[in-house]
Amino acid sequence: MPLAYCFTAYGGPETQVLLDLPTPQPGPGQLLVQVRAAGVDPADWKVRSGLRKATVPVTFPAILGREVAGTVTATGEGVTGFEPGDDVFGAADGGYAEYTLVDAASAAHKPEGVSFADASTLPVAAGTAYDALDQMKVAADTTLVVIGAGGGVGTAALQIARSRGARVLGIASESKAAVVRELGALWLDRGTVPRERVDAILDLVGGDTLRSVAAALAPDGRLISVADPSTATALGGSGVTRRRTSDAFAALAALVESGVLDPRVGLRFPLARAGEALAAVEDGHAAGKVVLEIGCG
Repeated sequence: MPLAYCFTAYGGPETQVLLDLPTPQPGPGQLLVQVRAAGVDPADWKVRSGLRKATVPVTFPAILGREVAGTVTATGEGVTGFEPGDDVFGAADGGYAEYTLVDAASAAHKPEGVSFADASTLPVAAGTAYDALDQMKVAADTTLVVIGAGGGVGTAALQIARSRGARVLGIASESKAAVVRELGALWLDRGTVPRERVDAILDLVGGDTLRSVAAALAPDGRLISVADPSTATALGGSGVTRRRTSDAFAALAALVESGVLDPRVGLRFPLARAGEALAAVEDGHAAGKVVLEIGCG
């Protein structure tokens, strides 16, 4: 039976285990995908810990992971536009696995010029950045602050915003200053509040950091928090509305293929070391994206 990296109860890393599970069968509108790469995200450990139980119900043992790239091996009833043999990427319910199911409506064809590892990072991290910047209408006349600019969502946001001509300030730890600057943003150390009025804030940290930086927001400015939507709402902003559609994912892949967006995969692990991969994300020190390579060759 194929392998999958799961958690068996809500809690810490001690609940994680590699299991043999039956190959899932695609239902109506679904694709069965042989996974070649899976993105590792902060949302994964938050789901495992129980922080997301109100919005992400699970059945134990639950497979970790929310984004994958791989090859279609079977399709469910009613699927059009995809067939076995197609290389795809998309949002999955359990991505740390040799096989997983992906809704066809939340999948896109992987361009030949985009690697499986890069494609696997797009649905969650880059997709969140893309949707948030669209929601805030970030354009050439925008001064944007990204709080927590050194991680997967942050580095994607810096690149996409710069490609639109925006002026970008990236707040991150000193260890990630070089990355922020390399991506064309002005680096600000953690705890710094911009001295100028800004048009938009994308927050990936939340809490007191968000409250302090929000003081720099112009009266008609836009604020979105991925990390702390409730605080953002109290400050006059909101959370991000995710699309997770084939069209949105295809647009992201086009940005990668054209060289506008570099997913910046920093660490790669095999499935057998998925626990190490998730730990690298959970401790907050990984720069860029962390990816599981599963049969990438």
